[in-house]
Amino acid sequence: MSEQMAKSISAEEHQGDEYLTFISGSESYGVDILRVQEIRGWEVVTRIPNSPSYVRGVLNLRGAIVPVFDLRERIGLAPIDYSKETVVVVLRVNNQVGERSMGIVVDAVSDVLNTHAESIRNTPKFSHDIATEYISGLAESEGNMVMLLDVDKLLNYDVELERSDVEEA
Repeated sequence: MSEQMAKSISAEEHQGDEYLTFISGSESYGVDILRVQEIRGWEVVTRIPNSPSYVRGVLNLRGAIVPVFDLRERIGLAPIDYSKETVVVVLRVNNQVGERSMGIVVDAVSDVLNTHAESIRNTPKFSHDIATEYISGLAESEGNMVMLLDVDKLLNYDVELERSDVEEA
């Protein structure tokens, strides 16, 4: 193995995985930072009729129509009024059609968490009444647990909405 390749592998081992962390309710959540396209302040979006309550609507992001979800409602928390700290995190999400941009409304962005895969704990198994399929693991940051979200599972919503997107394309 070349010396340059060895240095590259060594740097990758020490770099770890990075997650954008944010607050929704009283809990901390994180998403793979490589999935984050941008962070935007809250702005009014265009509501889609007959959509679930957690679907806030769509926004026009430089010509691309981006669905926006309220994370609090998507995971079963009570809705709140948005404040100046409320942001939309635009993510790259994989679904049956391919990769697309989707936004989640969060109470506030916290930090970037740098951790290693071996320090991420598996999601504990609960009864079938507690949905943990959106959580890919748990990490610790400054003494607090951060739930790492699987955005592909969290944001792949109603098949009918996706089917209508495919028909329009």
